[in-house]
Amino acid sequence: MIINTDLHIHSHYTKPRQPRLDFATLATNARLKGLDIVATGDCLHPEWLKEIKHLSVIDDGTYLFNDVHFILSAEVQTNDDVHHLLYFPDITAVYDFKDTISHKTKNLSTDGKPLIECDSRTIAEYSVDADALVGPAHIFDASHGVYACYPSLKSCYGEYTPSIHFAELGLGGNTYHADTIKELHRLTFLTNSDTHNPHPIRLGREFTRFYVKKPTFHCLRDALYRKNGNYPILNVGVPPEEGKYFESACMRCNTRYSIKEASRRHWRCRCGAPIKKGVQERIQENATFIKPQHPSHRPIYLSMLPLHEIITKALQQQNPFTDIVMRYWHDLISTFGNEIRILLDVSIEDIAKITVPSITEAIHLFREANILFNPGGGGFYGSITFPWEEQELLVSLKQH
Repeated sequence: MIINTDLHIHSHYTKPRQPRLDFATLATNARLKGLDIVATGDCLHPEWLKEIKHLSVIDDGTYLFNDVHFILSAEVQTNDDVHHLLYFPDITAVYDFKDTISHKTKNLSTDGKPLIECDSRTIAEYSVDADALVGPAHIFDASHGVYACYPSLKSCYGEYTPSIHFAELGLGGNTYHADTIKELHRLTFLTNSDTHNPHPIRLGREFTRFYVKKPTFHCLRDALYRKNGNYPILNVGVPPEEGKYFESACMRCNTRYSIKEASRRHWRCRCGAPIKKGVQERIQENATFIKPQHPSHRPIYLSMLPLHEIITKALQQQNPFTDIVMRYWHDLISTFGNEIRILLDVSIEDIAKITVPSITEAIHLFREANILFNPGGGGFYGSITFPWEEQELLVSLKQH
């Protein structure tokens, strides 16, 4: 069966706190989004773990609420500043892991994303001992990604590197960036939301589609290992070009710089302000290849915005929660069932019967990867442009 997953979220016990984030809300919005499995997040926090234990049990590592499956997960930070994702096969493994780290942390009860006073190699050791899956979160993050802190996976996880089977790409990168780095080729890539907000504009804003025999932890674990007929079939993520630090740029005037030019200027812009190194340049520094070399097991990566944002852009609105945006969103959801079906699976012809041409064309352009990007940098967000907007701009310029 084909399933859609978001395997990195947070509860209302992680800052910034979301008071309406509970399993009822998560399950309702996961169904609207089209997610079949959602990671619980924050399962090391004692109060969130109590809430998890009220869910219906499918098997040792899989829970159910309102037709949405949940698996036990947590994100932790080690004292070398790296963030790691952990997936647990059952509650016993969670308690075993908590016992192991109890003398290494003081904030299991105060923050759903705890700081563990050990390095990345040690957290991998503890995870393996607890039979938990572990891998780096948002690997290209400028502060807490593995490549912001280490030159390689090997230098991060040491002799436990062979036990790392997945890496989360994060909002700052995609498959094309990651597959320029040879050591990542053997790993399964995850695209997840890392959200603190259960609204469908955030939940599942990045997701991974798998083929699994059953929607359970054990089949999902096999899918991460790509064995027993379980495997990933699609990664979907927001365009990393939209990020505030995608390209190297001045933090004041937003002038863009190549690595060579920024280095020559000692990372100071001609206006005197600092130049912020971009995600794109950080990736290039770690790259093995100039162009991505995809391994045979790598699924397609598709850049896609949440449906609210596509509608907002197509209608040239400023806010994704205006009445007109919400009306078109509800019309589509009520007709086709969930957002992911609309973004990926429903025929463009059927979508055209329900909504206006600009929204239909926008969804089609995203599916065909026919979007133009104005990349972000230096603390300024990037933007996307549809081809018809370029034509409108050219006409306007000619008229003036």
